[in-house]
Order: sequence, then C-alpha cells, then structure tokens
Amino acid sequence: MSGDSIPIVGAGLAGTLMAILLARRGHTVDLYERLADMRRVEIPAGRSINLALAARGIRALKLAGVMDDVRRLLIPMPGRMLHATDGTLTYVPYGQREDEVIHSISRPGLNSILLNAAEAAGVAIHFGQSAMSANFKQGHIEMRGDDSRVGAHDGHWKLRMRRLIAADGAGSPLRRSMVHASGADCSENLLKHGYKEITLPALHGRHQIEKNALHIWPRGGFMLIALPNLDGSFTVTLFLPLEGPESFDTLHDAAAVERFFARYFPDVQALMPHLAMDFFSHPTGLMGTVRCEQWSVGDQLLLIGDAAHAITPFHGQGMNCALEDCPELDALLQSQPDWAAAFAAFERLRRPNTHAIAAMTIENYVEMRDTVREPKFQLLKLLSLELERRFPRHFVPRYSMVTFHDEIPYAIAFERGRIQEEILHLLTRDVSALQDVDYDQAAQLIEQRLAPI
Repeated sequence: MSGDSIPIVGAGLAGTLMAILLARRGHTVDLYERLADMRRVEIPAGRSINLALAARGIRALKLAGVMDDVRRLLIPMPGRMLHATDGTLTYVPYGQREDEVIHSISRPGLNSILLNAAEAAGVAIHFGQSAMSANFKQGHIEMRGDDSRVGAHDGHWKLRMRRLIAADGAGSPLRRSMVHASGADCSENLLKHGYKEITLPALHGRHQIEKNALHIWPRGGFMLIALPNLDGSFTVTLFLPLEGPESFDTLHDAAAVERFFARYFPDVQALMPHLAMDFFSHPTGLMGTVRCEQWSVGDQLLLIGDAAHAITPFHGQGMNCALEDCPELDALLQSQPDWAAAFAAFERLRRPNTHAIAAMTIENYVEMRDTVREPKFQLLKLLSLELERRFPRHFVPRYSMVTFHDEIPYAIAFERGRIQEEILHLLTRDVSALQDVDYDQAAQLIEQRLAPI
C-alpha cells in the first residue's frame, strides 16, 4: 500500500512518528493538532516536561531516522537513587550491562524533533484543529478550527474518515465516539492519586544532586521522583493521594506545603528556595488507565498510543509503548492485504501487550513508593541479577525484559515475570543473604519452569 491519503489526528509523539513512517512509504499525510505549534509557543502547564526513553522507544525512533538529533537531548540514568527520610542514599542499578540504561529526555524537545522530521518528509501539519466527534454512518470527523487550508467555515468543518489514525491522547473524543457508536467495552479508570510537577533548580548551572540517576523518595502511600534536565535542573514530581490525611487536599497553603516537605522530603526541600510558589503555580494532574476492547472500525478509523491504551507513568513505559505502536503498525501495513485487515490485525496482536504493561505499571508504582524500602527488596534484586548472570538464556529480570529487551513482547515479560517472582521467593524463603541461596535448586526450578528466550 502506497500513495494513499492518510489523515492523522494528534501531533504528539505517536501521531507525529506515525506520520513520518507513512510519509516515507510514499503516502500523502495530513496531521491535525488541536494545540498551537509547540516549537513556537510554550506547551500548556500540566503536561510532563521530561520522560524516560528506553529500548522500545529508541528502536522506533531509529526507524524514523531521528536518533542522531535525539541523542543530543538524552541524559542517561543507569539506576535509581533512593532517598530515605534521614538522608541516607541507596543506589540501585537497573541492569548489569553498560547499555542497560534509561534516558531522561525533554518531551517538548523530542516532539519538536519529530515535527521537524515530519515536515521534512512532506507531512502537512495543521495546528489549532480539534477533532470533536466521529460520525461513522456518514464517514466523517467533526472538526473545529479556523484554518482556511482545511476549508473551515465558521470554525467548523468535516474531515473524511477513511484510513484515519487517531492519536489524540488519553481523553480521545474519537475513541469515545467509537465506543458510543459500537457499544464496545471500554474503561477509563482514574487513580485516586494525582501528581504535581515542581522544579529543583540548578546551582550555578550544575545539578544539585546526582545527575545520572532517577531519584526516588519512597514514603509508603506516596512518593517523590526527580528526572534530570540538560540545563542543570530536575523535574520533580510528587505522587500523592487526592484525598485523605496525607493528600493534595490537605496542602492548601504555603505553610502546609513547607511542613509536608520538611517532614517527608527534608533533603530536597533545602534545595528548592521557591518550593511553595512553584507548587501552587502548577496544576495537580490526574492519572488513569484506558482499556478498550475495540480500536478500529473497518478501514475508517484506528486508535493508537494513549488514545487506545493510556497507562499510568510508573514504569516509564507510556511514551515507549506509544512509540512502539508505530513500527508495529507500519510492519502490518506492509504485510496485510488492505487497510481494514491491517487495522484489525494491529489491535488483535497489540492489545494483549498493552493490557500487560498497564498491569505491570500499577505494580511498579507499589514497588517504587513502598516495596523498595523493605530489607528483602535488595536481596530479591541482587538475586535476580545473579540468576541472570548464571542463566542468561532463561532468567531475565522483568524490569529488564520490559525496559531493555524490545524483542520481548510485554505480554511475555508479564507472564515470565510472574513465574520468576515465584522462583525468587521460593529461593529466599529462609535466606537473608545472597551467598546462602541454593543455586542447585535455582537451576532445577528454572529448567522446569522457564523455556529459553
């Protein structure tokens, strides 16, 4: 399939990457975005400033030919730095090889690179154009936007819905229209926790805490994390219940914010002289998981990225999963007989993996905010790495499968991870140190329960 006219709604990371791949296949691509051009205006407050890029996202960006530009934005983070309340620091590597790192990257910086590459590939990008709803019987999208190039009249116009790819985010109006029309099973489950981003400023142009780590302040029912920026600052994100005794609901004034940070995060509070002002200048964001059992309608419409399968941010895989959609769909468009078949194959093959990463992400939140504080956590992590060294074809830690092994589907990582967790707990049932583990028993359990990868 080549030479077709393809509309894409949503010029975020997934929509823009998909536009590049399709344009390079010879298609005519029009990309519609509700916001203004982020290369010329500041992005709205509340959207994440930086994200964690890992193997799946990197593979997708390499396919688009943009990694040379992207590398200049990357700050490697080979491990977590855990901050105890008393100031004690514990560094936990993510993997055990040099290439097993994740990277902090600016969301607007990456999106701008993709927009530039899309325009260079011949994609026509139309900003200020909002998709309002989809009419499947008449085969068009109701659009709103004052742009003479797309024939808008009084701000409203119709976009033909054929081979249309919807990458319009977690709150996708097009997904909701499809669900309303088809009655498909779809859930949008919001967490009872929210988030707020604040800034840990640079000091004389330098990072005030370790640059090459993802910092975590785990506090049981909530946590703080920090990702480094190129200018020496950190984007600090507080994840906290929306209501309750320790919640956003109780942080109603500057004094309450300062008391809260002094109690739970004193080391970082001392580095943020404008904490309260910064806190109240940013909105409290909501987080949720979208699980939808229908992503496509014939050759009319296909959902990708967050529009199809939004997840919470606690595994650092939301962007990577959305970017991975693009090469997966691109490959199917080359192997299937027509667009409808490719769309149907994409949702059938991809959905089990997106369900799996959604579940693993919620589990990772519990680990990040709570489990990492338990004494046995370190033993299990060390044993996991030791088993990988001894049995590299059979035992790969689940985090590594998800983050560093893009050839392993999420669903397989989820299932193997469950089995491996059982093995780890069996081996450490009466053990408190790595040297006391029975590795003969480990070899037997692994051979019995884990096929070679």
